[in-house]
Amino acid sequence: MPGAKSATDQKAMELGEKEAMDEMEKKVQKYSRGQAANLGALRDKKLKGQLAAREKLYGHSAKAAAQAEKWFMPTERGYLEPEGLEKTYRFQQDSIVQEVDILSSRKAFDMILPLLGPYTIGYTKNGRYMLVGGRKGHLAMMDMLNMELIKEFQVRETVRDVAFLHNEQLFAVAQKKYAYIYDRDGKEIHCIKEHGKSLKLQFLEKHFLLASINSFGQLHYQDISTGEMVANIRTGLGRTDVMRVNPYNAVIGLGHAGGKVTMWKPTCVKPLVTMLCHHGPVTAIAFDRSGHLMATAGVDRKIKLWDLRKYEVINSYAARAESLDFSQKGLLACSNGSQLEIFRDTGGQDYKIYMKHRMVKGYQVGTVLFRPYEDILGIGHSMGLSSILVPGSGEPNFDTFVENPIETSKQRREKEVQSLLSKLQPETIMLNPNMIATVRPSRKKEKKTKKEIEDEVEDVVEAAKNTEMKKKTKGRSKASKRAKKREEEVLKAKRQLMEQYKESDGRPEKKQRVSDEVELPKALQRFAKSRQ
Repeated sequence: MPGAKSATDQKAMELGEKEAMDEMEKKVQKYSRGQAANLGALRDKKLKGQLAAREKLYGHSAKAAAQAEKWFMPTERGYLEPEGLEKTYRFQQDSIVQEVDILSSRKAFDMILPLLGPYTIGYTKNGRYMLVGGRKGHLAMMDMLNMELIKEFQVRETVRDVAFLHNEQLFAVAQKKYAYIYDRDGKEIHCIKEHGKSLKLQFLEKHFLLASINSFGQLHYQDISTGEMVANIRTGLGRTDVMRVNPYNAVIGLGHAGGKVTMWKPTCVKPLVTMLCHHGPVTAIAFDRSGHLMATAGVDRKIKLWDLRKYEVINSYAARAESLDFSQKGLLACSNGSQLEIFRDTGGQDYKIYMKHRMVKGYQVGTVLFRPYEDILGIGHSMGLSSILVPGSGEPNFDTFVENPIETSKQRREKEVQSLLSKLQPETIMLNPNMIATVRPSRKKEKKTKKEIEDEVEDVVEAAKNTEMKKKTKGRSKASKRAKKREEEVLKAKRQLMEQYKESDGRPEKKQRVSDEVELPKALQRFAKSRQ
C-alpha cells in the first residue's frame, strides 16, 4: 500500500508539472513573434547564422516575458464562456451575480432617484471614486471600493455634465450658466465664467487642461494649475454636446449635426482632421485605449468603427446608440433607449454581440461608462443609477506607479507633485505624439542660394577655360580658332548647368505671350486684350 500511494503521488505530480509546462508554452506562444524563418532553404551561411541567432534571441525574450507575466501579473481576465448551443448575450444579470463571489456581487446595484434625473456619471482614472450629477442639481461623490457616500449636495441649478480633475480632490461641473469647480467636501472653489454655458467637459490629465464645448460651438482650454486660458476656438460648425478626448494623444474629438467628426488641439484654430462619418447628426463617439480605433454613432442608425491610422471604416453595424464607451480590454458598450448592447472583438477588429441588458421599461439610458480596473459598467439613466457586471471588461492587473485604486493619502500627494513636475505643454498635443523629441528629416533637394549658384558657375567657367586643347596641324590650331573653341566650351558648360538647375527647381517655365500675329478663334476674340 505505501508503494501504491507513492506511485499515485508521483503520477499526480507528473500531471501537475505537465499542466504547468503546457500553460507556460501557451504564454510563450502568446509573446512569440510568429512563425520562425525557414533556415533550411537558405544557402548563404553568414545570413543563416545571423537569422539563427536572431530567432534564438526572440525565443529567450518570449520566455522572459512569460515568466514576468507569471510573477507580476497573476490575475487573468475571464470572459463568459458558453457551452454547446448557449449564447453569451442570453445570460441575464441575475444568473451572473449568483455565480460570482460575494464582493463582486455587491458591485451590481440599482439606485432609484426618480425626482432628480436623468443622471450622468464619471470615474477617476484609478476607478475607485464615482461622481454623480443629476439634471436637476443633485451632485454626489461615492467611494466604490467601500461603497460609501463621501459627499452629497444640491446646487439648485441645471447640471449638464460632471468630470473629475487630476484626482478625487477636485471636480468640475457644467451648470446652468457657467462651469464650476468643487472640492471633495462640496465647497465651491472657482466659477469659470470664461467658458460660458458649457454643455460637455473633458479633462486632459497629462496637460492639466480642462476642455469644454459651450452652446455657441466654442471650444475652450484652461490650465487648472495656473488658471490661464490657453485657447478659445470657434468651431464654426454649430452647437454640439458630443465630445470625447483621445487617451492616446489628448486630441479632442467633436461630433457635429452635419455628420462630421472634427479633431482639435489647443494651438491650432482649425481642426486637425475633419471626417464625414454619417449622413445625419452624430450622437456619440468613443476612442479605444490604444487611440487607433474610434467608434461613432449617428441618427442614420449606424455604428461605425474607424481606423485612425488610415481614417477608413473597418466595420459598420445597423444600430442606434445615444452613448458609446470602450473598456480597457476593448469591449464596446452602446445604449439605445432602455437597452444596452456590449460588443466584443472576435479577432481582426470584427466586433460581435457579447452581452445584452435591458433596463426597466421607461428608463432612458443617458450615459454608459466602464469602470477602470473592474468588470463593471456604470449606467446613468432617467430614473437614477445602475451598475452591471461585464466579465472581461477591466484590466485585471494595475501598475501602482500609473494608477493605484488602493493608494493612501501620502501616495496621492506624492503622485500629484510628480504629475505637476512632469506636466506637458499644450504644444505637445498632436496626432502623432511619437514625433516629440525627434529630429525633422532634411529635405531631399535643398534649394541653393543665388550666391552658391554664381560660385558654381564661375568654377565651371574656369574649368572650361583651363582645359587643354589638342594641337592640330595645317593651320587648324591658330589662336583665333582655339579661342573660339574655348568660348564654345564655356557656353556649353554654362548651358548644361542652368538646365540642370531649372529641372531641379521644378518650377514651370513662364508662358510666352501670344503674339499679335496669332489669330484667335471667334469665340475667344472678345477676351483678347485691346491694343493701347
